[in-house]
Amino acid sequence: MNAPVPPSAETLRIALATLLDDLPPRQAAQAVDRLIANYRGATPTDAPILRDRADVAAYAAYRMPATFEAVHSALEAFARTVPDWTPATHTDVGGGTGAATWAVSTTWPGERSVTVLDWAEPALAIGREIAAADPTLDKARWQRTRIDSTLTLDPTDLVTVSYVLNELTVRDRAALLDTVASAARTVVIVEPGTPDGYTRVIEARDRLIAAGFRIAAPCPHSAACPIVPGTDWCHFSARVSRSSLHRRIKGGSLAYEDEKFSYVAATRLPATPAPARVVRKPQIRKGQVLLDLCETDPSLHRTTITKRHGDLYKAARDTDWGDPWPPEAP
Repeated sequence: MNAPVPPSAETLRIALATLLDDLPPRQAAQAVDRLIANYRGATPTDAPILRDRADVAAYAAYRMPATFEAVHSALEAFARTVPDWTPATHTDVGGGTGAATWAVSTTWPGERSVTVLDWAEPALAIGREIAAADPTLDKARWQRTRIDSTLTLDPTDLVTVSYVLNELTVRDRAALLDTVASAARTVVIVEPGTPDGYTRVIEARDRLIAAGFRIAAPCPHSAACPIVPGTDWCHFSARVSRSSLHRRIKGGSLAYEDEKFSYVAATRLPATPAPARVVRKPQIRKGQVLLDLCETDPSLHRTTITKRHGDLYKAARDTDWGDPWPPEAP
């Protein structure tokens, strides 16, 4: 029996293609504008942002591919720190239509016990529909649950919390993180790559460390972040291919967009973080590459790799924002 083919961004786009057949483009675009304002805002709410099927269809078509790519990037960075580990159970908190479950299936192909928790039933319903394209999600549980201080979780190998913390009050965020820390062996949190998103990630990072977790990615250490608060923020970028459906909703002529995100992967596993990580887009100049690194010290440092470094220079030219440094051995 052949192993199932892991889902991909293209599989997801195909699965999304029929969602907006009955939704006028103008209504879809208006829903997208409102949802973006909410997801990138800083105002918590005690009600689901995704209110009905139109909202969910617009969100899934426009945001799900970007969320998938951001979470997948974060999971891949974490997976490199625990190369012999595969989660047997996964809980996606505030998972909506399930982008993170697709990212987990792509990072670690194969079947596992999956539970998606969200307080918006329309999101869960569409998530179930989309998941039909991924055989590994056949037995996933899509459960309506309030994401607040009343949440309880069963023990699980992996918890993902993506683009959720900005919806919660400070009290509910703290309670959620404590609940997640008590239930999971590994926690991966993804937020928008904005100063506010980074601030929420740092708060989560600090709370998970206090609960006994080690930071596996993106940081090469579990010490305090070396960025001086208010001067900068740590974030990364994931390339997202725009489908014709995507362009129809929001316009734009480019075949891609770049999703900026902040994240932290914390674990109780014996992970081996990268010695350093590239935290800005590498600057390629004539005969040299400038890399901005977060290092184990902990510190931020710019290093210059020149042609005199031979193979290391070739590797630097192929290194991307968010990659570990030095390059891993093949």
